[in-house]
Amino acid sequence: MAWEIVVGIETHAQLATKSKIFSGASTAFGAPPNTQASAVDIALPGVLPVLNGRVVELAIRFGLAIGATIAPRSVFARKNYFYPDLPKGYQISQYELPVVQGGSLDIVLPEGAKTIRITRAHLEEDAGKSLHEDFHGMSGIDLNRAGTPLLEIVTEPDLRGAKEAVAYARALHALVRWIEICDGNMQEGSFRCDANVSVRKAGDDRLGTRCEIKNLNSFRFMEKAIEFEARRQIGVLEDGGSIVQETRLYDPDRDETRSMRSKEDAQDYRYFPDPDLLPLVISEAEIERVRAGMPELPAAKSERFIAEFGATSYEASLLTATKATSDFFEECLARLLEINPARLGMTGTGLADAKRMYGSALGKGILNLLAAQLNRDGIEIEQSRVLPKDFAHIHARLIDQTLSAKAAQELFRVVWDMPPAATVDIDFIIQEKNLGQISDLGAIERIVDEVLAGNAKQVEDYRAGKDKAFNSLVGQVMKQSKGKANPAQVNEVLRRKLKG
Repeated sequence: MAWEIVVGIETHAQLATKSKIFSGASTAFGAPPNTQASAVDIALPGVLPVLNGRVVELAIRFGLAIGATIAPRSVFARKNYFYPDLPKGYQISQYELPVVQGGSLDIVLPEGAKTIRITRAHLEEDAGKSLHEDFHGMSGIDLNRAGTPLLEIVTEPDLRGAKEAVAYARALHALVRWIEICDGNMQEGSFRCDANVSVRKAGDDRLGTRCEIKNLNSFRFMEKAIEFEARRQIGVLEDGGSIVQETRLYDPDRDETRSMRSKEDAQDYRYFPDPDLLPLVISEAEIERVRAGMPELPAAKSERFIAEFGATSYEASLLTATKATSDFFEECLARLLEINPARLGMTGTGLADAKRMYGSALGKGILNLLAAQLNRDGIEIEQSRVLPKDFAHIHARLIDQTLSAKAAQELFRVVWDMPPAATVDIDFIIQEKNLGQISDLGAIERIVDEVLAGNAKQVEDYRAGKDKAFNSLVGQVMKQSKGKANPAQVNEVLRRKLKG
């Protein structure tokens, strides 16, 4: 029997503010327990919440980025439940009237792009944290996170399976970082996902009973948790059982989900408007003010890279996968245009063509050479040990044929291994390490003459129509020049002399 896995994702993105959503307490990570919990956060009698205006601006930024409706009027509500790390006995959230309504996010899959509908995104405060590991037989409560501003982003059940869910989570993670509303640090809890998983028979339009897997803080764990939960539900149904709606936790050590509690519905939380907070009213002028300060979004930048630099759609998607990657590429290109434009042929009417040609090649270098090194070291592009200005300079010397492709790779590794505080002088390193390519025509002709004189059999084979002999002769020239001869010039000189 064929089954279809249906997934919806709820994401809690911690908004990038210095203070909490309803108080002036700090949101900085890593402070000693309970040192960043104000009277408002711990719900002392008589205190009143005051909305942080910055969180509204960040919510608007997100709404604009996904093409959503920004509600002109939204309402804060009290979500009532009792837990030790929730000192008020309720969480201030939004329910019936969220600030962001609708919208969508495109994800890239092997079979092509897919649009995932966003139901809503609403503002709310985080709860505190229960600490179980540090206390024998007891639990501690740290209220530093209480009141931390969150944007909860909820999808429609449009995702089919674990891989689509992870593709969506990665795309959303990249977007919130791109528009600088969330730092996306999953280890610190700044970006947490809950997955609502159900299964149904293939072709059935009705949704199955869902189970929610809470607090998935890595993409790998999300994929494994959804895959396990889907197998579990399919097994239950094929054995004649039924799925119980519940909240489950994923145990990465055992690679399994297990029941945490029965799943609550909205009525269990007894939502009602918070009497201490006025409705949130957002004017069209405020929306336009925020829109004016928005960065160029990934989709628009990707289209521009294709048009301006001749990147393929795949290359453009990789170059815009994160804002840091696209910024690195654009800074490299800007630096490249500054490095002796005449020597690189980037002057006058040829400038646009040169930008297109060299922009595409530069993008490939970032996606191949730099990405491979980052992957080997397990670091992000923000931590690259070769700065954009130096990467551009290496590429410039590749363009003007000072370096061969092999020498450029060697120079890249030399710069990568230099101490962080070292001064990098690309041209000096090329000279010091003797990495420069032989482009002197006379020198290349002398080497070719020696090779032809010492390889009469290959010369005879080539002139008899055996093309492979030519490659052998090229290899001999490159070997004799210790890989430094300009390959294009070697080919040109060899063909000319063999014809003669």
